[in-house]
Amino acid sequence: MKVVVNRCYGGFSLSRKAVLLARKITGNPKWGGAQIKGDIYDNGEICNDDYGYVEVERNDKILIEVVEKLGKKADGRCAELEIVEIPDGTDYEIEEYDGKEWVSERHRKW
Repeated sequence: MKVVVNRCYGGFSLSRKAVLLARKITGNPKWGGAQIKGDIYDNGEICNDDYGYVEVERNDKILIEVVEKLGKKADGRCAELEIVEIPDGTDYEIEEYDGKEWVSERHRKW
């Protein structure tokens, strides 16, 4: 299974180009939820440079496709996105420190 994580301090975010590509692929003008900063116009344009804070599962097929197609151009502000492969069916969680992320297998906690 492929999972997208942010590998630098700052936080997970997508570039404008990545958001617009995902919306084009899905045909959904609201892909990623309402967390995208900046005004979104009917034609999909975003009015400023501060965007990309999306709500999407990190193993989302569209997200994976966009990051694979765009590479570094998918990175949002203060982000370095990387696709990590983990065994299928793994119960995982994304952990982070100051925005720098890694994937951990989820275990029971008491």
